[in-house]
Amino acid sequence: MGKLWGGRFSKSIDSFIEEYTESISFDSRLYREDIEGSIAHCEMLIKQGIIPKDEGRRIVQALEEIRKEIDEKGVDIDPSHEDIHTYIESRLREKVGDIAGKLHTARSRNDQVVLDTKLYLRRKIKELLALLEELQKELVVKAYREVDTIMPGFTHLQHAQPVSLGFHLLAYYEMFERDRGRLLDCLKRMNLSPLGSCALAGTTLPIDRFFVAERLGFDGVTENAMDTVSSRDFILEFLSAASILMVNLSRLCEEMVIWSSPEFSFVELSDEVCTGSSIMPQKKNPDVAELTRGKVGRVIGDLISVLVVLKGLPLSYNRDLQEDKEPLFDAVDTVKGALKAVALMIKGATFNRKRMREMALEGFTDATDLADYLVEKGIPFREAHSIVGRMVLYCVDHGKCLSDLSLPEMKRFCEKIEEDVYERISLERMVDSRKSYGGTSREFVRRRIEEICAQRGWSLS
Repeated sequence: MGKLWGGRFSKSIDSFIEEYTESISFDSRLYREDIEGSIAHCEMLIKQGIIPKDEGRRIVQALEEIRKEIDEKGVDIDPSHEDIHTYIESRLREKVGDIAGKLHTARSRNDQVVLDTKLYLRRKIKELLALLEELQKELVVKAYREVDTIMPGFTHLQHAQPVSLGFHLLAYYEMFERDRGRLLDCLKRMNLSPLGSCALAGTTLPIDRFFVAERLGFDGVTENAMDTVSSRDFILEFLSAASILMVNLSRLCEEMVIWSSPEFSFVELSDEVCTGSSIMPQKKNPDVAELTRGKVGRVIGDLISVLVVLKGLPLSYNRDLQEDKEPLFDAVDTVKGALKAVALMIKGATFNRKRMREMALEGFTDATDLADYLVEKGIPFREAHSIVGRMVLYCVDHGKCLSDLSLPEMKRFCEKIEEDVYERISLERMVDSRKSYGGTSREFVRRRIEEICAQRGWSLS
């Protein structure tokens, strides 16, 4: 087939170069957006009197037919079609003849591809936000059920202080809430229509960019045509937000891997999200968590790939920008799959409450509370810290926990310690005494869950 740009050339493109430069093998997924944008553009051309109404209507009808055909049969992936824009215009020409060429009036593939990509990414971000909400809700449901489950909190992966499991799970809710905010910010900044920027400098024809923007659900139009066709900030911003989201997912998955090990036995993952070993009959492997942890590198790599493509490009459009699509598509697919898989993993997880409580009693997680107890008795914190440190050393030497010490043993370290110390360093008391805003007290955790459900319109009943 003849190229739409072939008038200036006396020789046909080399077949290898045709394959090397094609993008239809991956940008074919933009066909819905390309047709949607073309219909809006055609309607604007009709409105402005740039093309006759009857011809414009024939073009719109044919575009709708092409969309239906592709929905049912897919795109003919042939390097000679070059890209999805050329493919659709060629199919349009087969249907309506030479008037198909009028559709590209006051438009370039430069602004067309930016439009298609924005429409695609806008749709995909909304899908990802919905999946992220499902994961957040699963975490809140589990937090609601596990408010009274007490576990060791960790720093440096060492036992630190006892916390509510509900509190621990809400930490991930808050983490993902920031991811949600980043995606919403990205969506807001990218929602400006590029169409009408043409190749790089706008057009001499009397177009109405604002009509197209409104027709396609944009908040407005981009301000500088050269910037519009040469920048991919919106892709970079999305890939950055996606990378951070995947890192946060990986942290949750890492804990599920650790917690499901026999050494921890904090959680039992459902059979639906695990696999076994081909040689060891006893194995139940946390594959979803491990795969998600591994896929983070792909998304970070997608971000780095586009950063490197853009870093040295002069204004305005350069063919290098074709290389932004595959990393974008890969990141969207990867994050979408990860969110669905991790939500299923959390939904089916069963927590070992007894084991968590047992471990919360180990590792001197009551040491800080004992020091606070001494502070309440009038002892300066640094001195209290030193006293409890010596008590811990004594316990290590004698194979005891702090709560195992008799009152006379405790008084050897500080005369101000009384019988009430044992109640003060009980697990429930230690958790509930942390009532500062954002703390692990069960009262605060329940209140925070209520606030979240009210804000998001969720019901946990």
